[in-house]
Amino acid sequence: MIVRLRRALRWQALPLLAGFAVVALIIAARAILAEAQIADRNASREAIEAQQTLSSLLSLAQDAETGQRGYLLTGEKNYLLPYQHAVEALPALLKRVDEMFPVGSDRAQQVVGIKDALAREQAELAETIRLYDTGNTAKALDIVRGGRGKLDMDQIRANIDAIRRIDGASLAARAERMEQIEGWLRVGSFAALLGIMLLGIYTIRQSSRRFQDVAAAQDALSAKNAALLNEIDTREKAESQLRQMQKMEAVGQLTGGIAHDFNNLLAVITSAMNLAQRKLARGEHDVQSFVEAAADAAGRAANLTARLLAFSRQQPLAPQIIDANRLVTGMSDLLRRTLGHAIEIETVLAGGLWKTHADPSQLENAIINLAVNARDAMDEEGKLTIETANCHLDEAYAAAHPEVKAGQYVMIAVTDTGAGMPVDIMTKAFEPFFTTKPAAKGTGLGLSQVFGFVKQSGGHVKIYSEPGEGTTIRIYLPRFTGPEEAAQPVKAGNRSDVPATETVLLVEDDARVRASTAAALLELGYTVIEAAGGDEALQKLGQNAAIALMLTDIVMPGMNGRQLAEQARRQSFSLKVVFMTGFTRNAVVHNGVLDNDVHFIAKPFTLEQLAAKLRDALA
Repeated sequence: MIVRLRRALRWQALPLLAGFAVVALIIAARAILAEAQIADRNASREAIEAQQTLSSLLSLAQDAETGQRGYLLTGEKNYLLPYQHAVEALPALLKRVDEMFPVGSDRAQQVVGIKDALAREQAELAETIRLYDTGNTAKALDIVRGGRGKLDMDQIRANIDAIRRIDGASLAARAERMEQIEGWLRVGSFAALLGIMLLGIYTIRQSSRRFQDVAAAQDALSAKNAALLNEIDTREKAESQLRQMQKMEAVGQLTGGIAHDFNNLLAVITSAMNLAQRKLARGEHDVQSFVEAAADAAGRAANLTARLLAFSRQQPLAPQIIDANRLVTGMSDLLRRTLGHAIEIETVLAGGLWKTHADPSQLENAIINLAVNARDAMDEEGKLTIETANCHLDEAYAAAHPEVKAGQYVMIAVTDTGAGMPVDIMTKAFEPFFTTKPAAKGTGLGLSQVFGFVKQSGGHVKIYSEPGEGTTIRIYLPRFTGPEEAAQPVKAGNRSDVPATETVLLVEDDARVRASTAAALLELGYTVIEAAGGDEALQKLGQNAAIALMLTDIVMPGMNGRQLAEQARRQSFSLKVVFMTGFTRNAVVHNGVLDNDVHFIAKPFTLEQLAAKLRDALA
């Protein structure tokens, strides 16, 4: 339909073009006629001027002859005045005649005849006057009576008449030709107007037909658009359902993995606690192994929770300016102890490496996770290469990876000589609880933790692998362009050995957590004052000036931990505050980064971790 309409529109344009061509032809003919008319007017004006000039020439010749005759008859010098005037005026007039009738023109022969006759006539007049003046009057009169002068004047008149006839015929021919052209133009104009009217009628009819075709095409296009929109809507609904199914599948995989691992850990804890209770009930005290098993399971459960928070990009980060070369170099001993002596470790560090801004402990954990995965892929024997470099991810790369922002990055690559991964495994490698390792060899959260940390730090992570060729995983962290001074690490000693004598205000809305935490504080030697919420905590803070530190949960009903800390510091400027929680909810963490000067401990924590954190805060 569209092609046919385009072809019809092209044919419809032809009558319009033809009409414009006819109008242009008429205008051009009118312009030519106007030029011809101007040329004829100029020719007529020149002919009239020529006739006037020739008439003046004839008049001067006659005046000269009249003056000569009067002088010869009377002898009076006054009669010679016309003759003398003619003799003076004739040269200029003859020059004008030469300009009007140049040599080669159709009237040049007549002009030559006029000039010859005029020269003879002037010579005769001059000769008779000279003879008369010398007293030879009879001879002068004989020359006059001879009739030669009359013949010359007749020849002058005849040539002038011939020129007039030639000019008249030329003007008549021009007038006749112009009349013919005018007639042709009138006929052509009427014919062109008639043709234009017919073309206009034809164009209107064709336009009406084209309009109907366009309306039909629009209707067809609207119907097709409606069908297309319906198809798009149907496809979007199907894709939405597919995405929902994929989300549910991912959630099912995630919850299934969490339930599996936590059930295993809870099974260990429950079994150990039950066995310990039975032994204690019988008066037996050899329960150390059960307690250790339960503590180990609880620690692994806490680590599992931390990995899940890292994958979901919810873990609190404490970023610093990092020199990646220095960090990798400082990890050499740790990596060798972790990987074993069968793995050859090589570092390739770039010169002039840029700084980046990230949490150094989390970056170390990410590198260790990658190294452990590489060790398992190499079956605990092979070569591990850690490389650093400055990289620029351009707009083309960012277009191919929508989650990437183009710019400058610090790259840390971990390469192994293991079995490699096929494409279908690479696409799932960062999913939580996805693992190709046998049972009890991994949780499937190592790469997902790396992925969550890198994304939370504004970076990018990419896997390059082929079966049998090994694997390279590259971490890209944004270049830091601020001041180059790296943050100085705090040189903390074993502060948990410092005796605890201070009073601690413990704020926790969960009674069981509050009781266990209070017992831990008492075990460490602190004096403990408990509060179940913010209002109660402020009241007890006002009643006990000896409180040196407040250990508060963040997520509480009513007043959260951050709001409580702000009001508490207004009452006691020297009060130290340590926040604790299992999930921050942006109270002391914004955009995944801990606020400045915030002391934070994540639940669950060990007695040693609590002791160290409190001593750091009090110091």
